[in-house]
Amino acid sequence: MADRSLRGSGLGAKSFEDETGVEFAPRQEIGYDCPNQHHFALTFAEEAEIPALWECPRCGAESLRSDGERPEAKDEKPARTHWDMLRERRSIAELEDLLKERLDLLRSGALGPNYLSSHSAKSA
Repeated sequence: MADRSLRGSGLGAKSFEDETGVEFAPRQEIGYDCPNQHHFALTFAEEAEIPALWECPRCGAESLRSDGERPEAKDEKPARTHWDMLRERRSIAELEDLLKERLDLLRSGALGPNYLSSHSAKSA
């Protein structure tokens, strides 16, 4: 069995091919500055779209490009509240009518704690 094993080679991606004549793709090195004073550089292909932000490998903070290019500002939609969604479905006049109707039911005793307790006693 020992005569079948490869000697001098290990597992992994080690290539025994010679690098003569190999031409690498054009590339560029881009520097990034972290807000915690860390600086690092990454290598990208020349035709690659270079991100304006990159996570710092030392502390994980968002780092900006050293050449001064800033990320585009995103148009953020404001958060919709329950009131906003309700106003999409009903007008103020409809809401006032609904409120008046519910208040009348409460005042007449058709709704409310007394109504709930009397109905649960009848069903039991």
